[in-house]
Amino acid sequence: MKEPIQQEAGEGGEEFRLEEFLPFRLAVASEGVSRVLARQYLGQSGLGMPEWRLLAAVGRFSVLSPTAAGERTSMDKVKVSRAAASLVARGLLRQSQDPDDGRGRLLRLTRKGAGVYAGIKPMAEEVETALAAGLSRTEWNALHKALAKLVDHTQAMLTGGSDRLAG
Repeated sequence: MKEPIQQEAGEGGEEFRLEEFLPFRLAVASEGVSRVLARQYLGQSGLGMPEWRLLAAVGRFSVLSPTAAGERTSMDKVKVSRAAASLVARGLLRQSQDPDDGRGRLLRLTRKGAGVYAGIKPMAEEVETALAAGLSRTEWNALHKALAKLVDHTQAMLTGGSDRLAG
């Protein structure tokens, strides 16, 4: 197993190498994938990444509260609220009062939103196929497995399973 962070001596002691720091590398990879997705599809649809993610989540689960949508998309309340407002204004989502909670809201696709949602799966498959072309099948499968484990581990860290960083 590779050491978590490579260090080398520089002026004033050991040097932190950002380019080898896993959180940075994940952010760079994520940003690159988001840019590919934006170039391939989002520009045509006029959707931003938060709107696209919210539309995909609501389409997948039929009805979501903004809180549940935030959990499903890993977006904070403000981002969900802005994305929902944009999608409602464009006629892609409908927002209604939650009958079980007078203050709560529920998000659903409109007919127009359902049409846009129907185009998400083929586009997502196309983008994923293009990304996968850069890795062998073994590497692609290992990446999926490693990411699933990393997501589970970070969730455990965030929910109290392990508050401390390993030392």
